[in-house]
Amino acid sequence: MTGHAAPCRAAEPHKLALQISDDDPVKMRAVLDVAANVSRHYSGQGEDVEIVVVAFNGGLDMLLDDRSPVKERLANFLKSMPNVSFIACGNTLETLAAKEGRRPPLIEGVSVTQVGVAALMDLAEKSWTIVRP
Repeated sequence: MTGHAAPCRAAEPHKLALQISDDDPVKMRAVLDVAANVSRHYSGQGEDVEIVVVAFNGGLDMLLDDRSPVKERLANFLKSMPNVSFIACGNTLETLAAKEGRRPPLIEGVSVTQVGVAALMDLAEKSWTIVRP
């Protein structure tokens, strides 16, 4: 019977959430490196992995169309890696909008959640692994 358990388990994707909360291009690149490496690792083993990058506070700059220091690379992720998604914190967006007099544009393909940290908590409660590179 154990032969039947393995395929069921393999069908369940690995789940990784990456936090970016610092306005630091080195950390933003590290988040993308981790996402790429983990994705390659599991696809090399024939296993699925879902990866979500949640950005809030200073880390939100990573996802902003007009100022992301990793914009080109992030756009490539959105095009070529459907298993990696990017989520911006709505509260941080509203804070920036109030400070700058307009809501800064997100890179196309980025989604928004109201509270970034709450999104991470929800994922953790659903057995996602949370990492802050």
